[in-house]
Amino acid sequence: MNSLEPDPLDIRSTTQADSKREPESKQRKPARLRHREPWETAFGCPRNFLSNRFVYVVISARARGLSVGVNMNPNRECNFDCGYCEVHRGDSIGIGDLDVETMAMELKNTLEMVRSGHLHESPAYSSLPIELLELRHVSLSGDGEPTQAKNFAEAVQAAVHVRALNSEKFFKIVLITNSTGLDRPEVQMGLQHFTKHDEIWAKLDAGTQRYMQLVNRSTVTLEKVLSNILATAKQRPVVIQSLFPLLNGSPPTPVEIDQYAHRLRELKEAGAQIPLVQIYSATRPTPHSECRHLPLNSLSQIARAVRAIAGLNAEVF
Repeated sequence: MNSLEPDPLDIRSTTQADSKREPESKQRKPARLRHREPWETAFGCPRNFLSNRFVYVVISARARGLSVGVNMNPNRECNFDCGYCEVHRGDSIGIGDLDVETMAMELKNTLEMVRSGHLHESPAYSSLPIELLELRHVSLSGDGEPTQAKNFAEAVQAAVHVRALNSEKFFKIVLITNSTGLDRPEVQMGLQHFTKHDEIWAKLDAGTQRYMQLVNRSTVTLEKVLSNILATAKQRPVVIQSLFPLLNGSPPTPVEIDQYAHRLRELKEAGAQIPLVQIYSATRPTPHSECRHLPLNSLSQIARAVRAIAGLNAEVF
């Protein structure tokens, strides 16, 4: 999955048939044994919410409330194989490419359900405060890297069109990306439809190529990621999202954190507009047993390093 997806809280989207919670022993199988069906979201919630194929709902810590997500990669295509990602890349391919027309209709219907308050009538959400179910944003994310979607620009244009029809309340669109495809012409074309209120959340999980290879497991270089972030952040503000896991029982070394903070400082000094750095860790089951959640005190130390070395606003989630 695009692990860039906003972190869900304990309440997750379910159908009415799923409203009665099973005993904890039946809710989760060990991550390495769990087979994820094509109709499930990457974080284990039913994909068939409202009978949708591409649009889902999640309560997100980093969104500070309700996020409506668009799965840009139902085919699970991704050029990263992050150790903390819970998508089984070895599984059979998902439900094909994104159907933009269907996605737009699902998005429109889901937003109407949120706007009307009908979401709160669902058993899965009825116990939550109304204010927690207020829409924070629509995220372009999903089971892979969204900028690899063949019809990226068309999908963005469709989402913007749905927003234009929703005249009662403006919502922002957030692209959640690993940064590798930000320079693609298709992506550049799509981003032209973003307003100044829309956001890009760009992944940066490492300060050295060695650590990036250890965590993100990609043929894409750190230099490429940094170059794309810089080029984009010179044009518009970019939120940096950084996930630090506990790998084989070990946190990232102090040297690695120092290098990571210096990469952020270099971006800032080169003209990148970075209003926020999100520091968080793996929170959901993953097929990689060596990957675990990094304790809060370690995350807080990383945030302090970012503030001290890069002079940037950093929050822990």
